[in-house]
Amino acid sequence: MRHLTPCLAALLLLTSSAAFGQRRKVIFDQDCAGPGGTDLQSLLVMIQSPDVSVLGITVVTGDQWRDEEIAHTLRLLEIIGRTDIPVVPGAVFPLVNTREATEVWEQRYGQLAYIGAWDKRWWHEASVVPPLAEGQPHTKPSDEDAAHFLVRMVRKYPHQITIYAGGPMTNLVLAISLDPQFPELAQGLVFMGGSISPQSDDPEFANNPRHEFNMWFDPEAASVVLRAPWKKIVCTTVDISIKTRLSQQAMNRIAASDTDLARYLSRFYRANYMWDELAAAAWIDPSLITKRETRYMNVDLDRGAGYGNTLIWTENDKPKITVQPVEIQVDLDIEKFYEMFVRLMSARTPAAH
Repeated sequence: MRHLTPCLAALLLLTSSAAFGQRRKVIFDQDCAGPGGTDLQSLLVMIQSPDVSVLGITVVTGDQWRDEEIAHTLRLLEIIGRTDIPVVPGAVFPLVNTREATEVWEQRYGQLAYIGAWDKRWWHEASVVPPLAEGQPHTKPSDEDAAHFLVRMVRKYPHQITIYAGGPMTNLVLAISLDPQFPELAQGLVFMGGSISPQSDDPEFANNPRHEFNMWFDPEAASVVLRAPWKKIVCTTVDISIKTRLSQQAMNRIAASDTDLARYLSRFYRANYMWDELAAAAWIDPSLITKRETRYMNVDLDRGAGYGNTLIWTENDKPKITVQPVEIQVDLDIEKFYEMFVRLMSARTPAAH
């Protein structure tokens, strides 16, 4: 019998894995605001896919405070019967940025349309978990912290786990600080964040189009993570996200399935952009993306008007400091994406495995 070439052996291994239904491993790092909404709906995209194994959910402050987000996540997992997935507490505060510093920034450079957990419209202290519309959870989060969990899992499954980041990158930078090999041991990084030149009259982007929440909330963390030696980085920016919208018609189709999940989604439906759902879905099915570009990306750390802004370059004009290539999604097959989302949200939730 002839010896197989390395390429053919790898191909047979991949084919064999697919044939036996091996699921793709992901750790879901997110600011899991709820109930409903893009953060938790992107989690549901992952959980509902029969091809994905969610090894854990690492929660970071962003759209809401971490502890409130953890409560929403635990309750959702109870509703859909997937309490086997660990919910792991992450960072409560960014590395450097603060609410007070952001207020000073606003006084100098103008009011921001959205500042997540720090917004005075729904402000409460970090440790407060208000009554949840969907009910308080009975289950508890993991005793482990997010950074140690991330490092432990990539060492347990080297080169097999994709890190999905849908919020500020504080948990990821803490994992890198614990173990500099963390990015290299992951299969890659997929994230929603950054803004380049979105075509929108949305006040969040019309005045300052490069100022995207996930980046500016913890810009120091984003800068370190984006310059780390990941095997591959894929980015869903504001530019492509705002081409999407969760319609009432789509939600009506989901509601018709009459599952616990469908009733939850229908009750807490919001007609928002599908920021994070697109990032999750495109990782599962890359054919949803019809146009991509490779750029080098970083974040402005100067403490001026551009603090936290997205920076990008081509190969020819990138800076001398270490920056990594990022695959930026530019356009999508929007109807195919909507159909995938409706199909996944209408299905029975896969059992634990």
